Amino acid sequence: MTKTSTSARVDAAARPPLRAAGAMPSGAALPPMVPATVHPAITPSVERGGSHPAAVDAIRVGAFLLSAQFPGQSHGEVLERTVDATMAAERAGLEAVWLAEHHFVPYGVCPDAATLAALLLGRTRRIRIGTAVSVLSTTHPVSLGEQAALLHLTSGGRFTLGVGRGGPWIDLAVFGSGIAAYEEGFAERLDLLLRWLRDSRVRADGPQFSFPEVAVVPRASEPARRPGPELSDWLGLQHDRTTSRFPRQRTDLARGAAAGPAGPPVVVACTSPASVALAAERGLPMLLGMHSGDDDKRQMLAAYRAAWRAAGRGEERLVQVEREHVAAGVGQVADRGPAARATLLRAMPEWFEYGLGAHRTVDGRERKMRDPYAYTELLCDLHAVGTARQCADRLLATAERTGIRRFALLAEGSGDREATLHNIARLGAEVLPQLT
Repeated sequence: MTKTSTSARVDAAARPPLRAAGAMPSGAALPPMVPATVHPAITPSVERGGSHPAAVDAIRVGAFLLSAQFPGQSHGEVLERTVDATMAAERAGLEAVWLAEHHFVPYGVCPDAATLAALLLGRTRRIRIGTAVSVLSTTHPVSLGEQAALLHLTSGGRFTLGVGRGGPWIDLAVFGSGIAAYEEGFAERLDLLLRWLRDSRVRADGPQFSFPEVAVVPRASEPARRPGPELSDWLGLQHDRTTSRFPRQRTDLARGAAAGPAGPPVVVACTSPASVALAAERGLPMLLGMHSGDDDKRQMLAAYRAAWRAAGRGEERLVQVEREHVAAGVGQVADRGPAARATLLRAMPEWFEYGLGAHRTVDGRERKMRDPYAYTELLCDLHAVGTARQCADRLLATAERTGIRRFALLAEGSGDREATLHNIARLGAEVLPQLT
């Protein structure tokens, strides 16, 4: 268990009762890796002046929404909170909202992040919407590519496709892809998806997918429709005119398109050396998990650069891609640091146990578990949890130590709708100004 200071710890007697001393499975939601190293928040000036090529870039902060079902909540209530939180994130000036997908477990009740992204892109005007992640092991790459192209072209280029291989869950049996899709098939699925997003005609002749050449319709590589008031009018939507209440972060829609292939940006969830190497070899940025500390991130970035160079890719393009790495984390703002921790420690351990305890493996393999309370404490230590100044310092410190300038912060850790919306508003009003 990770140790924390007495002042920052909620008294053990105040811990909420847990049904069983279970903990969380490794896999899609919180995959295992090397033990995370805990770094307390520091004042940014302590390690200022790094030479990383991304050091001149602005820090971009988004909200990570799992559509988490806390005990006692209905599915509709949870999804309504996700929609409301996205609207709040746009009002707050956040750069993006990232959506998770899960099947058959209350850990997250959104089964298709791309479908929910379509709704939210239609409800918003400026903010980017991304999947974190769409699970390729249970989805046909062509179907997902068609969805991504559709969202890219109709949203003015505001959609980002995050993909991952998921976990060894019962989903593989339900959707018919089988354990081989998880253990051996991710590279083939990713390559087919990328060809669909970049080419005009595609055929497949692989172990998992084989079909004759077909036309790609619609083509994601066509120029995206630029965002503007006429798009919302065309959709027949009434938009909240308070979306400019807080200063906006740059979305840089054109920068990503100019730097690499046309079409929606693609990021890859990386939780192992193999997935890091695959992302680098394909020239794609990484999405790093909540469980990773700064030292873990630095190790993965070093492995990424080594794999990139081994694949013969150029240094100029490496600098561009590294600006787009995303680090998932937790964001919880309060007037006092201990209060922010207490909010998460009251709600998240029971959600972890209740939600992730429902996972079933497809082949009966043993599930490795973590203690939910200890894991929540670890997340509080690693991420932007505390006062607005402490949250900003934590993000700045991670940026300086690793070079990562893009964050997706879990904002719904309180489990309460109003508290989530208030937390997002404080991230925009109090934390973002301290990152410029």
